[in-house]
Amino acid sequence: MFFVFNKQKIYSYIVALSTVIVLFGIAIFTSSKDTEAILTSSITSKQLPIYCVETNENKISLTINCAWNADDIDSILETLSKNEVKVTFFMVGDWVEKYPDAVKKISEQGHEIANHSDKHKHVNSLTYEENVEEILNCSKKIEKITGREVTLYRAPYGEYNNTVVKAARDNGNEIIQWSLDTLDYNGLDGDQMWDRLSNKIKKGSIILMHNGTEHTKDSLDKIISNIKNKGFNIVPVSELIYKDNYIIDNLGTQKQNFNK
Repeated sequence: MFFVFNKQKIYSYIVALSTVIVLFGIAIFTSSKDTEAILTSSITSKQLPIYCVETNENKISLTINCAWNADDIDSILETLSKNEVKVTFFMVGDWVEKYPDAVKKISEQGHEIANHSDKHKHVNSLTYEENVEEILNCSKKIEKITGREVTLYRAPYGEYNNTVVKAARDNGNEIIQWSLDTLDYNGLDGDQMWDRLSNKIKKGSIILMHNGTEHTKDSLDKIISNIKNKGFNIVPVSELIYKDNYIIDNLGTQKQNFNK
């Protein structure tokens, strides 16, 4: 019995030592941040959307959610045209149905149109099949008007879980969050919005705005000018994110994966 007991202990020591060697090997061949991401993913299986992008280029994305009225769309488009800027509009399917002329104008002026669900539900409470239905129904409405394929999805209220993320990616959509929020929906004016952005904006930032708010249309010119004065170019989300060979770390930052 004494001999058997010691063999079992020796075997346990060997397994433990092997585990340490494997983890040490990971640390040698990856950067410290990548190692953290790998170890984190081994602890939790939570899938993350893209909050921002790690890039050396001086570019950011301005995104506008459309879920309420369309009264300010002409003004917003005029400001974007004057500043020669293209942005990404995330549209709810119900909004698309209600304001098809606005959707068409936005598309014809060369802006990117993306999916913001069909009915703006709390998607974390939906099944996988219900999430797929929300995504596909909205995309069909957009594509019918614009003739363009939809490849980006933003869930309502910023909600997501593994089911939501999987439903989006299984159906050809990358899921997009944001790293900076103007809080325009809380009635902030342009100066207040910029105060929230000015010291935090950096390469690869994704900024959240909304149409149908009190001050978005009269604040947009100031925000765009200030972003440009900081040396950043504003591009649609699809021109900011990587399409392949990337990882998303445990903070939601999309990075190129040079290990592939």
